[in-house]
Amino acid sequence: MTRLAEQSRTLFPGLALAVLVAMAAQFLSEHYGAPAMLMAILLGIALQFLSEEPRSAPGIGFASRMLLRIGVALLGVRISVGMVQELGLGLFALIVGGVFATIGASLAFAWATGRDRLFAFLSGGAVAICGASAAMAIASVLPRREGGERDLIFTVVSVTMLSTLAMIAYPILAARLGFDARQTGVFLGGTIHDVAQVVGAGYSVSEETGDIATLVKLIRVTMLAPIVLVAALVMRRRAPQGAARPPLVPGFVLGFLALAALNSMQLLPGWSIEALSAVSRWALLTAIAAVGMKTSLRKLLDVGGRAIALLTAQTVFLALFLGLGVALIG
Repeated sequence: MTRLAEQSRTLFPGLALAVLVAMAAQFLSEHYGAPAMLMAILLGIALQFLSEEPRSAPGIGFASRMLLRIGVALLGVRISVGMVQELGLGLFALIVGGVFATIGASLAFAWATGRDRLFAFLSGGAVAICGASAAMAIASVLPRREGGERDLIFTVVSVTMLSTLAMIAYPILAARLGFDARQTGVFLGGTIHDVAQVVGAGYSVSEETGDIATLVKLIRVTMLAPIVLVAALVMRRRAPQGAARPPLVPGFVLGFLALAALNSMQLLPGWSIEALSAVSRWALLTAIAAVGMKTSLRKLLDVGGRAIALLTAQTVFLALFLGLGVALIG
C-alpha cells in the first residue's frame, strides 16, 4: 500500500496537468468548434517544457502510454457483429478492402517519397482506420526509435487537419457526384479520418446519411484490433536476438476484442456502453495531450514536406478507392 501511495504521488502532478490540458481542449472544442484532439496536441506542445520537469515528467509519460491503451481498449464497446449485417456484405468488403488497400498503397508511396516504412505504416493506418486513435494505437506497438514521438504527433496533427477539411469538402463532392443519402453516408464514413468529423459531415447532409456514415466509420474502427495485432506479431518476429520482445498479443487489443464480443452478444447494458465510451474518449484526449507535451515543435518541423505529401497522397487514394467503389456497388 505504501508503494502504491508513493507511485501515485509521483504520477499525480504530470497526470493532473495532462488532464487539465485535455479539459481545456474540450472547452475550446465545445465553445469554438475546433477539433478537440487538435486542440489537445497544440496546447500540449505549448507546454512541452513541463515534460522536462522532474516532478511532472513521470505522470506525463504514464498518461501518454497507459491512458492511450485504456482508451483504445474501451473503444470495443462501440463495436458489434450486427453492424456488418446491417450494412451488407458488398459494402463491408469495400470498406475493409479500402483499409488494406490504403495501408498497402502507403508502403508504396513511402518508397516514392523517401520515407521509412514504419512512418508509412503509422500514417497509412491513421488515414485508413480512425485517425488519431489509430495512430496512437499503432505507435504503441512499433519499436522505439529516434523521432518516433515526433512522427506520431505529426501524423495526428495532419490527419486531424485533413479530416476537418474533408468534413467540409466531401459532402459537397458527394452531391456533385450524384450520390444518394445511402451512398453519401458510406462515402463519408469510409473516407473521413476521425469519428467526430464523420458525424459532423454525415448529419450536415441528413439524419439518414449521418446514421450510415457513423455505422461505416465504426466498422473501420473494428479493423484497428486486427491491424495492431498483425503489426505486433511482425515486430515481435523481427526483434533482434536478445532484445526485449513486445507481448504476443497486446493487452489493450485483447480488451478491445473482449468488449466488442460482449457488445455483440448484447451483454453490456446501454448505460455502461455510454459510460465506457465517455471514459475512452477522455483517456484518448488526455493521452494525446500528454504526447503533445513530450513533443518539441522544432523537431516536429523536421519531418518535412515529403511527409505531408505522403499523408495527402494516402487521403486522396482512399477517397478515390471508396468513391469508385460506392459508385459501382451503389
